[in-house]
Amino acid sequence: MPSFTTLVPILQLAIGPVILISGVGLLLLTLTNRFGRMVDRSRLLARDLTLQTGDGPHAHALQSQIDILHRRAAILRFSILCGATTVLLVAVLILVLFLSALMAWEAGWLIVGLFCVSQIALIGSMAAFIRDMNLSLDAFRLEIKH
Repeated sequence: MPSFTTLVPILQLAIGPVILISGVGLLLLTLTNRFGRMVDRSRLLARDLTLQTGDGPHAHALQSQIDILHRRAAILRFSILCGATTVLLVAVLILVLFLSALMAWEAGWLIVGLFCVSQIALIGSMAAFIRDMNLSLDAFRLEIKH
């Protein structure tokens, strides 16, 4: 069993990526809140559409908004999945960092790979979030237009 003085630097090394988990956790909170609000808005629009009589321009506008919200839901789901994947990979990275330092394993390529894949997942989450923001603006324009 390693001594306390040996464990402290190992723990410091392994704890560093926790900051990334914290930041991505806040991103996931934002994304899930957006997703929940979007689902609530979709339900209201679907209810309004069922109360509509006929196939007028208002019904078409409601259906268009629902279609945009459906696309946004898929994009947000992808963004949330990528964010959660980032957190999972960083947690595995922390474990590998700790174990490789503790057991004196040579895990450099695994550590680099885990970090790179976690960053790719984070980039995917951010790209999907930007796409959702653009679709949100499209829906807003459509709503203002009608």
